[in-house]
Amino acid sequence: MTVAGFTFNAFSENTYLLVDGATRQCAIVDPGCYTVAEQQALRRHIEANDLQVALLLNTHAHVDHVLGNQFVLTTWPGTPFLLHRLDLPTLRAVPAYAPSYGFPQYQPAEPTGELVAGQPVRFGTTELEVRFTPGHAPGHVVFYHAPTATVIGGDVLFQRSIGRTDLPGGNYATLLHSIETELMTLPDATTVYPGHGPATTIGEERHGNPFLIG
Repeated sequence: MTVAGFTFNAFSENTYLLVDGATRQCAIVDPGCYTVAEQQALRRHIEANDLQVALLLNTHAHVDHVLGNQFVLTTWPGTPFLLHRLDLPTLRAVPAYAPSYGFPQYQPAEPTGELVAGQPVRFGTTELEVRFTPGHAPGHVVFYHAPTATVIGGDVLFQRSIGRTDLPGGNYATLLHSIETELMTLPDATTVYPGHGPATTIGEERHGNPFLIG
């Protein structure tokens, strides 16, 4: 599996394209593309690399991570869209506040299935482990790919920082517990691709993240 990243919208959100090398199937994680230019950048990359969109996955459903959900489902009809059930209220709240955040053209989309901790997600020959990591959002999950030591981490752990917990459904103690039990248990060499900012590693954050040491 390989990872391609795109930075979209006013929140500089990271959208990830996970590609199964054997089949050219791919999973789109947290499509934050809002403008036509952003949407077409994602589409062009997929078409130029002859990829087949197999899954749409949301780590969680805050506005900056779901702006492109409907675009994906319209562009590649029939794509399964998976979200943890505890984040359905988060997703369904987005239309009420999206305009005030500068996204008046947001188009909602409903999941077609659920993400469940411990139940793997598969596309092509790739299998992702779903880990439940609430604290930033009630139904937040991360996706771990052991063969490549990769985590698609959403807004849980950042380079030298952690996700905010002052939004509805957030909880600081819960987030720290999620990080300690679901991320810090992974090998130090594991690469974390976060929802904002540059990639980091578990080891780098274990030894240098001020929220996790001291």
